[in-house]
Amino acid sequence: MVRIALACGAAAALLPAFVEAQYTQVKEYVGDSFFDDWDFYNHADDLTNGNVFFVSSTDAGKDQLAYVNDAGNAIMKVDNSTTVTVGQNRNSVRIHSKDYFTAGSLWVTDMLHVPYGCSVWPAFWSSAVNWPSGGEIDTFEGVNQVTMNQMALHTGDGCTHSANALQTSTLINSTDCSTAANQNEGCVVTTPTKSSYGAGFAADGGGVFVTEFANEGISIWFFNRSSVPTVLQSNASTINLSDLGTPTANYTSQTCTISKFFEPQSLIFDITLCGDFAGNQQIFAETCSGVCYDDFVIGAPSNYDTAYFEVKSVRVYGVPGENTVVSAARPGAPALAGTALLAALGVAVSVALAL
Repeated sequence: MVRIALACGAAAALLPAFVEAQYTQVKEYVGDSFFDDWDFYNHADDLTNGNVFFVSSTDAGKDQLAYVNDAGNAIMKVDNSTTVTVGQNRNSVRIHSKDYFTAGSLWVTDMLHVPYGCSVWPAFWSSAVNWPSGGEIDTFEGVNQVTMNQMALHTGDGCTHSANALQTSTLINSTDCSTAANQNEGCVVTTPTKSSYGAGFAADGGGVFVTEFANEGISIWFFNRSSVPTVLQSNASTINLSDLGTPTANYTSQTCTISKFFEPQSLIFDITLCGDFAGNQQIFAETCSGVCYDDFVIGAPSNYDTAYFEVKSVRVYGVPGENTVVSAARPGAPALAGTALLAALGVAVSVALAL
């Protein structure tokens, strides 16, 4: 654990762009059209060795694994009605946004429920086409029965988290963001509240995650339902970061040159089971008993009654006057397509999570 203790002069020198930055809405995913601008993976989890098959858009709708409910919220879930036999995988969902977002963008994600339970490994994150050289930002991630969300970056060699970063969390798990270090743990900061993941998140009515992707630094905020700032409680057309206060996690450009380590990012939701992280026996045993696959994936389907996202909205903001939305269909956008694009958007493997 690292505690932040800065003299006033040092703190002023480290102040990131969020003090003055203003963003204007450029994209939203909400209501009946929520899934229109996302691609479904439609493949077994060959990225993190999870025991799931990520279904197509057609199958997700037919089997009610991805749909918009009567309240107008997007549901993404693990199959909790089918009995899976030995050797089979359970169906789940993984989607990524068709558009990419450049530095100078901000995404605001309002969720009522996140997946949790033994064997469950959900995440809301972003990745460049060129991974890991183009970087990855993990806004939300958890496994099994942990009680707090973790945030992280995964990059090429040379990007680190600063002990002097101006942030509210003192739970700094690791500082080297390189995928080549510490079995690709990433530079991990834990959200210091039990309302940020699992049953605690659901009981509190969910909350809002905000991610700023800027050349001055990458910052992530978490607000539980009772503390959501006024500007985030409605469909605001502009957001001033000064209204959000100090971020929960801040990755300053002083120790990670954002323009060097990050390219335009696609947003991703996914829920896998077991795999390299949740299924690691040492990690699994910290909060669950038994064997991940044997006792859960092929166990009672009701094991996954809590393994779903309920998302009210994802809204993306950009710096006024700059084109921060990059479409894969436009010239100059990332060139990969089809299975090559999907493979390039592989999730990084984390191996440690504060409980």
